[in-house]
Amino acid sequence: MRQVAAIVLLLLAFTLQGAAQVYDTLRSGEQVFTSQPIPFRVRARMIGKSMPDDATVTFNDLRYLKIPYYDFEGKVKLGEMVCNKAIAHDLLDIFKTLFEAQYPICSIRLIDDFDADDETSMRANNTSCFCYRTIAGSKQLSQHALGRAVDVNPLQNPYVDVGVVQPATAGPYADRTKDFPHKIDANDLCKKVFVEHGFIWAGDWPTVAKDYQHFEKRAPKK
Repeated sequence: MRQVAAIVLLLLAFTLQGAAQVYDTLRSGEQVFTSQPIPFRVRARMIGKSMPDDATVTFNDLRYLKIPYYDFEGKVKLGEMVCNKAIAHDLLDIFKTLFEAQYPICSIRLIDDFDADDETSMRANNTSCFCYRTIAGSKQLSQHALGRAVDVNPLQNPYVDVGVVQPATAGPYADRTKDFPHKIDANDLCKKVFVEHGFIWAGDWPTVAKDYQHFEKRAPKK
C-alpha cells in the first residue's frame, strides 16, 4: 500500500506529461524519492570500490537514495545515489525541486559503476556523491569521502585551475564567460536550490581554482 500511495502522490504532484513519463519509467511500482540504509546488494557493489577496506566511514553513516530525474533528452530516468545520512533529506528535497522544474541532469549513477574512478565518472557526465577518496594531489579526505558533496553535470561544469581542467575532456566548458547548455552559474536553479539548503557551491570559492560541479555541506564544527 505504501508503494501505491507513493506513486499516486508523485503522479498528482507533477504535470500531466511529466507524471505520465514517471509512470512509464517506474511501471515496476518502485518507490521514488526515498532514503534507506544501504541495502546489502548495494554494499556488495561498493566494497573494494567507493568503499575500500581502509575507509573510516561506515555503511551506517550512509544512506541510499532513489531519485527520478529528467535527462538531457527530456526523458525521465530513475537514478541512485549514496550520501551521508545527515544530508539525505536535503538531497531528496533538492532533487524533488529540480525534478518539478524538469531540470536536465545527464546521469545519476553510483560511482561504483565507473570502478570508483572520478575522472571516468566525470567524463561520462555522471552526477554522484559518495566516494571514499582524498582530494586530488593531497592526502586530505574529500567531502565526497564523507558523503557530504555532490557533483552535478561535471562535464559542462568542470574543476578549473591554472593549466588544469577536470575532467580532461571538459576543455570547451572551462571558459565560464561563454554561454552553453547545462552550465551552472550564480543564476542557475541548481546552484540556488543547493545554497538554500545550506550547501557551499565551489564555483564561489575565493580562489583561482573553481569547481563548478561541486556542492558540499560540511558537518557542524564541534
